[in-house]
Amino acid sequence: MSILAYGVVVWLFLVGIYGVVTSRNLIALVVCLSVSQSATDILLLEIGYTHQGRAPVFTGVSGNHGPPVDAIMQALSLTDVVLGAAVSALLLALSIQIHKRTGSLDPDDLVSRHELPW
Repeated sequence: MSILAYGVVVWLFLVGIYGVVTSRNLIALVVCLSVSQSATDILLLEIGYTHQGRAPVFTGVSGNHGPPVDAIMQALSLTDVVLGAAVSALLLALSIQIHKRTGSLDPDDLVSRHELPW
């Protein structure tokens, strides 16, 4: 395990959260959320990393030496990617609908100009 990988995770997460806090556009906000979500992908892969690890599926193959990598972390990382894509697609669709109805993508402008129905 490398300290550098954990540093990249923290840096990527902080950059994404900084973008979310300072964003003046809903599309940029979705992109910044995707950047911070990618930090969890790297974290899961780093947790499951094994030095000179082998594939966990091929146990009887010759020349396949070393400890197996953690397949659960790989599955969780793949699930995280799929869920991140689905959430991003949903938020982008909502952003498009907000722009169609209000003509603005600025979150501050939406609250000040348009009354919410609830």
